[in-house]
Amino acid sequence: MNRKQLVVGNWKMNGSLSDNEALLDGLAVADGLSELDISVCVPYPYLAQARERLAAGIISWGAQNVSEHDAGAYTGEISGSMLADFEVSFGLVGHSERRSFYADDNELVGIKARKLLNVGITPIVCVGETFKQREAEETFGIISAQLEAVIERIGLENLGRIVLAYEPVWAIGTGLTASPEQAQEVHEYLRGQVALLDEAAARSLRILYGGSVKPDNAEKLFRQADVDGGLIGGASLNLIDFLTICRLAT
Repeated sequence: MNRKQLVVGNWKMNGSLSDNEALLDGLAVADGLSELDISVCVPYPYLAQARERLAAGIISWGAQNVSEHDAGAYTGEISGSMLADFEVSFGLVGHSERRSFYADDNELVGIKARKLLNVGITPIVCVGETFKQREAEETFGIISAQLEAVIERIGLENLGRIVLAYEPVWAIGTGLTASPEQAQEVHEYLRGQVALLDEAAARSLRILYGGSVKPDNAEKLFRQADVDGGLIGGASLNLIDFLTICRLAT
């Protein structure tokens, strides 16, 4: 797949209306982005702002999480149908911080992916291993279990409707990053696992790399055969850095 996808997924619990305005407006008027598929996944309170600022352009917007419930007495939760009201295109599920801090286990991630699909939103399913797991040579086993749990919930018929994002936990916010060769090895493995179930879905599947993509490593990462783009972290908070990564992706 030649056309790269870049997802701004690491605003995390950052941002303000004024800061967001500068970033979103800068993206909206930037040149040279038409060869990419770009989405900005923002905290819930800023979905309306993202839609307002981006609706007239080519950049889509998404959410950072979704509830496993459709409706009911779940104060503070946001359902898939609520996200759909804001014309959300993508939703992150299984981000390492959700898994680590909020006990989003493999089964729950699969349920959330299904909830997004049910309302026409594309799940970006995050998988990845910790440093301890990599050191113990458990990487493939860990990400296989994470992927299998999602497939069990969404069904084989929906394999072509998701995006995968490999985010090695040991390379998030640590200053470390997987080498291009390490990223390619895992991406190739993920595509191979999907191909065992559906070859057509594997060929069209986008697998993003999400472990500290920066201007100084983006080009080499994006040159890898099975790296179809990036889930961009802290660099997305700096417009110049993010636009530099965009240029490198083309």
